[in-house]
Amino acid sequence: MRVPIIAGNWKMNNTISESLALIEAILNSKLSAEVEKVVAVPFTSLMEVKKALKGTDIKVAAQNMHWEDNGAYTGEVSPLMLKEIGVDYCIIGHSERRQYFCESDETVNKKVKSALKHGIKPILCVGETLEEREEGKEEEVVKRQLLKALEDVAKKDIGNVVIAYEPVWAIGTGKTASSEDANNMCGFIRKVVGEKYEEEIKEVLRIQYGGSVKPSNIKELMAKEEIDGALVGGASLIAEDFVKIVNY
Repeated sequence: MRVPIIAGNWKMNNTISESLALIEAILNSKLSAEVEKVVAVPFTSLMEVKKALKGTDIKVAAQNMHWEDNGAYTGEVSPLMLKEIGVDYCIIGHSERRQYFCESDETVNKKVKSALKHGIKPILCVGETLEEREEGKEEEVVKRQLLKALEDVAKKDIGNVVIAYEPVWAIGTGKTASSEDANNMCGFIRKVVGEKYEEEIKEVLRIQYGGSVKPSNIKELMAKEEIDGALVGGASLIAEDFVKIVNY
């Protein structure tokens, strides 16, 4: 059975003190035990947030990582550094990383393999731009991103990968793919991965939708058969909204 997974991506927001205040506010509310809960916080807050969440069932994610264990990579953070903190997940290949920091399908693949090697579960992001959707290329683009990102990833590891379908045109814009469109693309993703790893793997693969997810649309999205969760952006910075999304 695929356990629903709701992850909040805080992006480049919140100092350490602000992060701890948000965590405290979230913990003051009753959260569904039937949903896996994740917060993806800035690097500077990871250790303190991990400590604050000790004894709870909320997991912690990094928002990025390098694929090498160490080396002359000024400004980067390695999987070993994240592992020592106790990070559970890492977002990999977010469209903002691809767009602003020149991440490619090849570097995304390296990061996915490195995360799995070190026991960190990747939240692998894929999604098309508005131009690509308007040209009818959304499936072509997403399939390419998937197959490149999962190249040389063993079948035994695919159950530890979460895939987030994030149409680029819906991130931070207020626009949301219709629940039907989101469900269809998540089903397409499951089909592509199922063909790569054999049909039965589809039942262990969890696929999130991301792109202006809010308390007002989460119930409709989660009612869809192929959608297993959400990667939440701006709404995850407001404790009340994030709680409502988790408790959909």
